[in-house]
Amino acid sequence: QVQLVESGGGLVQAGGSLRLSCAASGSIFTINVMGWYRQAPGKQRDLVAQITSDGSTSYADSVKGRFTVSRDNAKNTVYLQMNNLKPEDTAVYYCTYKKYGRLSPDYWGQGTQVTVSS
Repeated sequence: QVQLVESGGGLVQAGGSLRLSCAASGSIFTINVMGWYRQAPGKQRDLVAQITSDGSTSYADSVKGRFTVSRDNAKNTVYLQMNNLKPEDTAVYYCTYKKYGRLSPDYWGQGTQVTVSS
């Protein structure tokens, strides 16, 4: 079992920044992928960004150039720096963890609300 605890959501004006954090604990595999999904009201849950344990990253097209995913392996923590936020970024953001090679996350955090006002 892996537990994921997120923090850092909130309300911000368009153009502002927020940083999300997610700490993982439990039975963590050395080689893994951590990331962030988001779900806006009435929409499906989509991948935002993810990062492997060796630092390889990938992003949704809608956030490229604005969001940066990073991690601290010593702390088993993943971060999502969100800059130039837009109202359409408003969603519940979920931290995820999966073993390397899996198609879908094995574990999900409880979610943190990000609201961007126009």
